Amino acid sequence: MKGDNMVPPIPSRQEALNRTRQNIEKKTAKSPGQLYAERENRVRDAISLKEPDRVPVNIGGGGYFAARYAGLNAAAMYYDVAAWRESLKKATLDLEPDLYEVGGGLAGSGLSLEILDAQQILWPGGNLPANTSHQFVEREYLREDEYDLFISDPFDFIVRYYLPRVFGALKPLSDLPPIMPLTGAAVFSTVLHVFARPELKQAGQALFRAAQAQEKWHQAMSNFREEMASLGFPPSSHLSCGGAPFDAVSDYLRGMRGSMLDMYRQPEKLVAACEKILEWRLLREISAYPKATGWRASCALLRGADGFMSRKQYESFYWPGMKRILLSLIERDLVPVVFCEGSCDSRLEYFLELPKGKFVCRFDQTDMVKAKAVLGGHCCISGNVPSSLLQVGSPQEVEEYCHDLIRVAGKGGGFIMTSSGFIDDASPANVKAMVDSVKKYRP
Repeated sequence: MKGDNMVPPIPSRQEALNRTRQNIEKKTAKSPGQLYAERENRVRDAISLKEPDRVPVNIGGGGYFAARYAGLNAAAMYYDVAAWRESLKKATLDLEPDLYEVGGGLAGSGLSLEILDAQQILWPGGNLPANTSHQFVEREYLREDEYDLFISDPFDFIVRYYLPRVFGALKPLSDLPPIMPLTGAAVFSTVLHVFARPELKQAGQALFRAAQAQEKWHQAMSNFREEMASLGFPPSSHLSCGGAPFDAVSDYLRGMRGSMLDMYRQPEKLVAACEKILEWRLLREISAYPKATGWRASCALLRGADGFMSRKQYESFYWPGMKRILLSLIERDLVPVVFCEGSCDSRLEYFLELPKGKFVCRFDQTDMVKAKAVLGGHCCISGNVPSSLLQVGSPQEVEEYCHDLIRVAGKGGGFIMTSSGFIDDASPANVKAMVDSVKKYRP
């Protein structure tokens, strides 16, 4: 009969989601809503320095890991977002952490980067092999004699200098006249002919096509947080924000070499640029964030780590802006989750200047015994299972490491277990051992 050869219909996303919810309830004897509440309350207890029923756990930086976990290559994150989305869900459902994390890469359209001829980023499937992690290309996109241009009019500098340097397709923007004087129809009409140049038309078309590609990527990821919530999993962070203004200068404008030299050669210009970035973030970026009590906002402490600068330099160039950012987030009832990259042993005391129980410090290579001694009872600490151990260690070694971490950092509450950094090439068995350790051991 013809019916014997019929292919069963593929269930819709909603049907598949309902089936997954039923399987979760059957497995746990709890509804996804109950599981979500348990996990979120466990995390909030840790943040507010209460002792939860057990240590909460976050996989941490799992974008590339999730792709490989599901048998995809890293390029799926940029070119097959629907499949990558499913890989994130699969890894979370299988491993059952308290928090899931989407990060670990650029999380955007590879086609958009291609169209714009991105110069600042190398990404898998584009200008890198399909199964490698992305790389940042650090150059002096703000030259040493251009500080005044940036400080006097950041918008003009970004449009006419920065964008043409980081995107090959937008190089024609450097031919635009200064933007600030273009006030009034009469003045604008005197330079309007510039926009008729073919190269500017091409730049505009490239920008439009790149925007379309990025919008398509975002549409494919739409409602992902809501979908994961319906399955019982809260996010590690609800939004991300810029960290220290110094990092914006050092990472994206001057480069490490340039910014480090500027601390000696032109410190006033460096401070002024940091203050300009801080002003913009406070007035335009952070002020636009929703007032959502308990929402977690991820940010990073990068070039403020041990070894990059002296304590005096840290207090002059780095901490003032970072502190203002964190306080402004806290004032909006958000919970900053600060990823402290590298070792920050000498920076711990500065966090005592922030309100108690209102933020999280996630550590990479910082001594967790010292972190607990200094910050225990003041803020929640998180970390720091080495990414290298998760990649090349054994499940038993991971379990032993986590057991020690729970005993030291989890005592009295105020601790969230997670990896030290991104886990791009981690062994799934080792990640499972990390997640399972908090369910097996108590402080």
